[in-house]
Amino acid sequence: MRKFLRFTPILWIAIFILSACKPKSNTQTTSESGDTLQLKYAEYLHIIHYKDYTKVVLTNPWKKDKLLGTYLLTNRNKPLPSHLPQEGTVIQVPLQHSLVYSAVHCSLMEELGVLNALGGVCDLPYIAIPAIQQRYQDGLLIHAGSSMNPDMEKVIEMAPDAILLSPFEGNTGYGRIEKLHIPIIECADYMESSALGRAEWIHFFGLLFGKEQQADLLFQGIEKEYLKLKASALQTATRPTVISELKMGSTWYVAGGNSTTAKLFADAGADYLFSYLPQSGSVPMSFESVFDRGQQADFWLIKYNQQHDKTYREIQQEFAPYAEFQAFKQKKIYGCNTRVVRFYEESPFHPERILENLIHIFHPEVATSKTYTQYFTPLSD
Repeated sequence: MRKFLRFTPILWIAIFILSACKPKSNTQTTSESGDTLQLKYAEYLHIIHYKDYTKVVLTNPWKKDKLLGTYLLTNRNKPLPSHLPQEGTVIQVPLQHSLVYSAVHCSLMEELGVLNALGGVCDLPYIAIPAIQQRYQDGLLIHAGSSMNPDMEKVIEMAPDAILLSPFEGNTGYGRIEKLHIPIIECADYMESSALGRAEWIHFFGLLFGKEQQADLLFQGIEKEYLKLKASALQTATRPTVISELKMGSTWYVAGGNSTTAKLFADAGADYLFSYLPQSGSVPMSFESVFDRGQQADFWLIKYNQQHDKTYREIQQEFAPYAEFQAFKQKKIYGCNTRVVRFYEESPFHPERILENLIHIFHPEVATSKTYTQYFTPLSD
């Protein structure tokens, strides 16, 4: 039976107020020339600075001849410019009370020092960030429920100045939450095909939260370290082969050859055995197909979420044919337990950390640092 949300009179008043405050695009056009920020790696992000505002254009990752969104960032401490372009969602920055769906973006906000601008989150139990869990306990932010079906009453009560979420292919809208007329910022950073491309979106978040200079310096440091590590890995004489993940049910979701995972493996000096796949996301395959190509792989990296770390004995009990892989027989499986390791929270905007971890696995002979973030560690017996 379909359920309908019952609104109290107070909530109806809140909706009316929020609707009245809907950001509107000025109907005037402008011939003012802008200063385009020259991004090196990001394919879907375009930033143009004008005198009184910044225009951010997002290309649709699934339909590259179309736009995903256009945002006009204006200074909330100044009057709204009278010469804004006709098209675009006006967002007053810095944001002060945002609703954020993804733990990845929450983690970046923590690093930029703007958690005070975080008014609410979705999927709180899955956000392994102590500072955010503490802010919730202290009553400083709300939990808006599932990102797939947010609690509308809590969102209305919160009255965010923007909602940051991740779009997906084939999406035709965001349901009831769109009717609140709150600016929705579609963060498509995860669709970038290179690790540095995704990390370069740091510039956008710096603009949103008034930390532009800090974000620029942060990315410069990430880029410098990543390129240094990549150069060291590419000097090695050998390139071991690698596969990743475990099957789920009857399907094994393999990272596409244009995914950030595949690019990270390559930059770490390894040959990913499914690099021929053209996709940038996950590709469903049968166990037999993966086994035929990956049986002789030198290394096998897996991610999982559970109370205890997986072992060789456990994965063999889960599915006996796993033991026929060479990486299983030679004890070259490395696991990342995302229940306790902040892989999803940290690695997207710090690819240099995961790259260093991979180099230690694939090419310990060139790994010089003894202190590094270990996302993947060897499985025990």
